[in-house]
Parts: sequence; C-alpha cells; structure tokens
Amino acid sequence: MRILHSAPAEDGFRMPAEFERHEGCILIWPHRRDSWQNGAYAARRAFQKLITAISRWEKVLVCARREDYDSAREMLPPCVRVVEMSSDDSWARDVAPTFVTNGQEIRGIDWGFNAWGGLVDGLYFPWDRDNKMARKLCDLLERDTYDCRHFILEGGSIHTDGQGTLLTTEECLLSPGRNPGMSREEIEEMLRRTLGVQKIIWLKRGIFHDETNGHVDNICAFTAPGEVVLAWTNDRNDPQYAISQECLSILNASCDAAGRPLTVHKLPLPSPITVTSEQCEGLDSMDGEPTRTPGERLAASYVNFYIANGGVLCPQFGDPNDRTALSVLAECFPGREIVPIDSRDILLGGGNIHCITQQIPAVGKEK
Repeated sequence: MRILHSAPAEDGFRMPAEFERHEGCILIWPHRRDSWQNGAYAARRAFQKLITAISRWEKVLVCARREDYDSAREMLPPCVRVVEMSSDDSWARDVAPTFVTNGQEIRGIDWGFNAWGGLVDGLYFPWDRDNKMARKLCDLLERDTYDCRHFILEGGSIHTDGQGTLLTTEECLLSPGRNPGMSREEIEEMLRRTLGVQKIIWLKRGIFHDETNGHVDNICAFTAPGEVVLAWTNDRNDPQYAISQECLSILNASCDAAGRPLTVHKLPLPSPITVTSEQCEGLDSMDGEPTRTPGERLAASYVNFYIANGGVLCPQFGDPNDRTALSVLAECFPGREIVPIDSRDILLGGGNIHCITQQIPAVGKEK
C-alpha cells in the first residue's frame, strides 16, 4: 500500500455512486456498551441478519475487536470474512475509506475522523482507533490510500451520483466541530479535488435530532442519475416538516452536473421513535453520564438504506409506513430485490443500515 499525497481527481479518480457495481462491503462488529444495549447482543443479531442478506450479492468484510472476534465468527456465515481490528465504535460508513476509481483501479481516501464534532460537539472521546481504521483497511485490502486526514469528513455526510454531482448538508459540513478554518468555497474545492465532482447541491439541514449534525444519508440519497429519494412527512406539527419542505424546494430548483433537473421521490418517515426507559437501563453510562434519556427522539429514516449489487436493504421499524417505504424503493430500483431489515436495535446506537456499511466499488459499469 502506498500513502499518496496528490489529489484523486487530478489523478483521474472519482467516487462512484452507490448504485454502481460493488466488489464488497465493510462492516464493524458492534461492541460499545454505551451505544448498544445489554452488551450489544440485540445489535449483533440485527447486524447478523443484515450481513447475511448482503452476502447473497457481494463479499462482506467484518472487522471485530480482539475480544469480539469469536462472537463474530460464530454468528456470521462462512462466506463472510472476519478480521481482527480495533475500533472505538461500529460506524463503518464514517470511519472506513471512501473509495475512488479511475475505471481500472480502486484507491481509498483516508479522511480525518473526530467522532462527529471533536471537542466541540463530538459524541465520544477518544476516537483515535476509529481515525486509524481507513488506513488499516486500505492496507488489508492492498489498496493505495490518499492521505486526507487534515480534512474532517464522514462517509455519511456525502452522496454522489457518480457522474459529477454531490449531495451534502450545510448543517454538517459547515459545523464548527469539523473544519472551522475553511470557508464553504474552500470545502467545495476540497470535495471537487478529492471526489471528482463538479456540482455540489447543499441542503441546509438533515433529519431532525440527528446527532451527526445532519448527515445527508439520513434525509436524501441518489437512486439513479437525476433521481433522489427525500425523507418526507405531511405532519405540519412535526419539526421535520419544515426541514423536508426546505429540502424539496432546494432540490426542485437544482440541476445535476449534466444539467438534468432532479426527480424527487418522497419517502415517508415512520412515526417518531423514542427511547424507552428499558432501553436506557440496558446502556452503560459514558464518563458517568447517560448516553440516552427516556423519551429522546431517534433519527429514524427509511432513506438510510444500503444498495447492494442485487438488492436494497431497507430499515424497518414496526411502523405502518414500513410497507410504503418498501413500495417506493421498489419503484426506484426495479432491477433489485427490496429486502426489509428490522433495524430498531441498530437505530438505538444512533444510526442505521447505511451508517454501518461502506461499499467497496468494483471496476466496471453500474449494475
């Protein structure tokens, strides 16, 4: 593995869309007891079901701490590769590399990671193990890596169509805990030089009460060139209503890098999901303080799905809109199987299916 200090776009590399073909998928076995209740047992069962489903279509690599390796190996199918690697938590989307390609080769980008805000509003400390994972994974996968640790970025804060257009939110990328010394224009230039994009569409905010400062992957995602899904509610009393309306206005007024107006598919949200007292009792405290409080609203969204080579893994919450979400995604992805995954035990950790997965693109055309 070479550590590169040039710019990916200047080397002819771009970030592919998630709906393009994958070589595989990376996840991290859950372990943090202040994130995952009752010693992460329920979360591991949810991860197991998700990983088994993804492994139908692509290779899956799971990273597990030394003390959790046996648990992961015993619970996961033989076709899944399990490796020992230390981590602070289990959000592969945000700590694994962002992969880029020139059509013949895959390389990784090693961003800086500071637990979604560092000492300003980060969610845990320390985060040094997570900050080293991208480079370790590139080494393991024998992929050259671009050293971009000077720039704080998480994979969940960006979505691309693979054709020059990027989606993100001001709430996240302009937050004071990430790159406070950079202007919006400087951040845009960094994204262009690293990801090979020409057009950046800035939504203002993400899902209400999203503790990642509004990651875009929870509110809006590309499903095809020129097409996106948007988290939506018709409840005017929900704080999310104004946010989704604002996003719709921006998307309707935007074109992608090819000059196409965007087609927006509304993906209804589940009814607000809150933390129960029983769930709080199953979580360890962090530095003597509880990590969840009874009645706290979680950032539940069906947009937080994962696109695999032959399927789309969709969060399910035991809500009447579960079935509607599956129907909308079936229309958006006519060539893929839509697979429902009960993800309530993943959601308690703070994210969902997309947050715990990171695709490794394949060389070739989309599938």
